[in-house]
Amino acid sequence: MMDSFVLPCSTMQSVGISGKLPQKLFSLRDLQHVILNDNELNDTLDMGNTINDGLDLVDLRNNKITSVTVYSSLDSKLLKLEGNPLCTDSLLSNTLLCTDQLTEFPTMLPFSDVQCPHPFVETIFFRSPSFGDVRKFLPELHDNLSRTVSSCTPNKLGLVPYVDDVYLKVDIKACPVNQKRFNYSQVLNCFNLTLQTYKPPENFGPYYVKSHPYPFHDKASRAILIGVVTGSVLLVVGLALIGVYAMRQKKRAKKLVSQNNPFASWGSTPEDIGEAPKLKSARAFTLEELKLSTNDFKQINAIGEGGYGTVYRGKLLDGQLIAIKRSKQGSMQGGLEFKTEIELLSRVHHNNLVGLVGFCFEKGEKMLVYEFISNGTLSEALYGMKGVQLDWSMRLKIALDSARGLAYLHDHANPPIIHRDIKSTNILLDSKMTAKVADFGLSLLVSDSEEGELCTNVKGTLGYLDPEYYMTQQLTAKSDVYSFGVVLLELIVAKPPIYEKKYIVREVKTALDMEDTMYCGLKDVMDPVLYKMGGLLGFPRFVRMALQCVEEVGPDRPKMNNVVREIEMIMQDNGLTPGSMSASSSFSVDSTTRTFAPRYPYSSTSTPSTTYEMDSRAFEYSGGFPSQGSLKNRNTSPKPRSSRERGLPG
Repeated sequence: MMDSFVLPCSTMQSVGISGKLPQKLFSLRDLQHVILNDNELNDTLDMGNTINDGLDLVDLRNNKITSVTVYSSLDSKLLKLEGNPLCTDSLLSNTLLCTDQLTEFPTMLPFSDVQCPHPFVETIFFRSPSFGDVRKFLPELHDNLSRTVSSCTPNKLGLVPYVDDVYLKVDIKACPVNQKRFNYSQVLNCFNLTLQTYKPPENFGPYYVKSHPYPFHDKASRAILIGVVTGSVLLVVGLALIGVYAMRQKKRAKKLVSQNNPFASWGSTPEDIGEAPKLKSARAFTLEELKLSTNDFKQINAIGEGGYGTVYRGKLLDGQLIAIKRSKQGSMQGGLEFKTEIELLSRVHHNNLVGLVGFCFEKGEKMLVYEFISNGTLSEALYGMKGVQLDWSMRLKIALDSARGLAYLHDHANPPIIHRDIKSTNILLDSKMTAKVADFGLSLLVSDSEEGELCTNVKGTLGYLDPEYYMTQQLTAKSDVYSFGVVLLELIVAKPPIYEKKYIVREVKTALDMEDTMYCGLKDVMDPVLYKMGGLLGFPRFVRMALQCVEEVGPDRPKMNNVVREIEMIMQDNGLTPGSMSASSSFSVDSTTRTFAPRYPYSSTSTPSTTYEMDSRAFEYSGGFPSQGSLKNRNTSPKPRSSRERGLPG
């Protein structure tokens, strides 16, 4: 089974992977690079003696590998182990395994055979060659380069290719025939590859060039150089005169443009990523308006803090309460989230999605303005706000509200939106306890053609992260379903997904006993408030649905619109009307608690990590990551069950 499994991405640097690498990894066909440097890999490295012939590079630098088993079939130049504990052993410290090496390949013409007093040298970096065995393609590259430079002047050309991390790096050395050196025009016309006029063979992909200084001494070259410099100076002077006039006109035009386009200056700072945001229906606030609404951003109005920046409570002149998320100056995260949230929230509108009122992009400030949500986050209502108690019917309503918001993103937004960070701190509760999905800073637009094929760096929150997405880096809407399933289990357990070195999914699956028709075997792990208050209508169906959402592989999970229908049926079958419940009858506050002031929901700061420690065992999904077999055999039929027990369609 391992033979036919092809990883879509071979690079997983600095993502915290730990444990021992299996031998079968290195025998996978079509695998070319294994880039796992700067992780927590440990124990003995044993690559086996059936290493794939197409494997070019295994980069395991800066891990915690303590020993290595070497077979005769292993080319030591393929393997990088520098920075591991085993390299402190005097027997290995000076070997190729433990030194900063480059993976070299046989040259077409060695540099030693290309000799002249003044050779021309430059380096081409091919960023994404589409082949595994470089040796097969070197003759084609040599012929291609030779034709390119020999069209200008007869010369002798040498190539030295090698792999530098994941780039293919090719050093070029050329000497003129019957000359001591190239003249200026020959270098300019023959070797000026930096202008991207050179077209490499198709398999070598995009490239960039690093040139080395070349000494010119002949009179003709100096004359050409003087002419070029003189012409350039005259051109610069002329352009400067034109520029002075143009700048005056530009300043006048800029005032007019900024009045009509609030993003006229987008791109002027490094954190302005990509094109300017495309607006649908968001209002552009002035900096003065937001200063006035927050009393000049006084600290007393600060209600949250996160990686993006600070969140302030504000009040507009018409009396509307707002929440203002103000980006930190120079924050790359803030720039990206600002753009993403404006583009997404200004084009999607749903009662169960947090509303974007507007934004401010002025004088280096990036601020997002939201509707004010008064009752904080779901996580605070479950376990962070003393005295608040949610009964079972209210938890069903919160589950339904947030499921409706997420289903809207998946099925009704055009193109669909994958949230990527569903968690209880990103589900907000308004004054009527209506749940709203928030924080779209990590979200992605995904067209139908990209669904299931989108390969991206893993983003999300530990405990909620889809194990299949984490392992394959393939993002689908089912990744959101997994995260939502963890939230459903939080509604039952009222604890963070990782607590006291325990993972909520594993704990629920371990305790599960469906023969217990009242509590499903979960009485010892569930929120004591629930079994004290009673009335757990439809509880077994809810548990079954939540566990189906956290199945290890995506195709076994339901779609969000099916989750919505199942929660609606649970409520209807038990005499509850979806969407008609009043908040007053659904949650209570301890009479000893006079007031509470929750940490504001728009803050991206999660429950402090000091509350519960995490180790490598805490991030095991249902006993571990999905096996290669489970990823491959997704269509294995389960044991037949009744139509109600089968749960939801995928």
